[in-house]
Amino acid sequence: MTQDAKSSKKLRRNRSALTHKVGYALTHPGRVAPYLRRATRDTWLRLKHPDHVSYYRAVMASDTRRNPEAAVGSQTHERWLALGQMQFDYLVEHGLRPGHRMLDIGCGNLRGGWRFIDYLDSGNYYGIDISPDILVAAKKTLVERGLQEKLPHLTITGDLTLDFLPGDHFDVVHAHSVFSHSPLEVIEECLANVGRVLTEKGFFDFTFDRTEGTEHQVLCEDFYYRAETLLALARKHGLHGSFMDDWEKRPHGQSKIRVSRSPVPDPDRSRPCG
Repeated sequence: MTQDAKSSKKLRRNRSALTHKVGYALTHPGRVAPYLRRATRDTWLRLKHPDHVSYYRAVMASDTRRNPEAAVGSQTHERWLALGQMQFDYLVEHGLRPGHRMLDIGCGNLRGGWRFIDYLDSGNYYGIDISPDILVAAKKTLVERGLQEKLPHLTITGDLTLDFLPGDHFDVVHAHSVFSHSPLEVIEECLANVGRVLTEKGFFDFTFDRTEGTEHQVLCEDFYYRAETLLALARKHGLHGSFMDDWEKRPHGQSKIRVSRSPVPDPDRSRPCG
């Protein structure tokens, strides 16, 4: 998806509006039944799990049972590989080095993580996720790729306070397709605490579903935010932020923001950090 495509009317679309849902159903009739099944399941899970983390953990358990790769948003193995490669290539191009310590928030089943583990020095990869089911799948990926000797840390978490991690420790923090499934209070919890674990020259990259219209959500699973909202939230917690325009040129539907304790360098003139 190019910058022009992302700047089209798609960025102003409100997917929660009834008019959009009716129009989408009329033009994609084959997707109506799967949507209704998902809506029914999600309604039941929200009744059982009123807080978002517990609810989304249940969603991930359900999705992972069917297909761990689809659970992290990849409908085919080829797409799973391509998205992981995209994440890896971008971070290496923008400063990730083998000696850096990396925190991967929402590491999933190591779609990108196995590449980071292979690239980084032994013990330098820390992956966290709210889903025990997807972490079991992550361990299977680790074994399949023969990366046990790299001693990655894979840990379940119940929130994004990051309170169990040391301060001033990580050169790179990464969250791919996490904030796209998070209400604003969860995002703020992360931004309020990530500065503590970052090194002075470190950075935090996260993707999100961007809208240029009304901020909205679909089924409490997919959240759409204006870039200005998230940048303002970062500033509120003493972080410098930058919208990563060059990510828009990648074939990925989400957008990316970088925040740091120190001013963020121009993405077009990025240099290795740390």
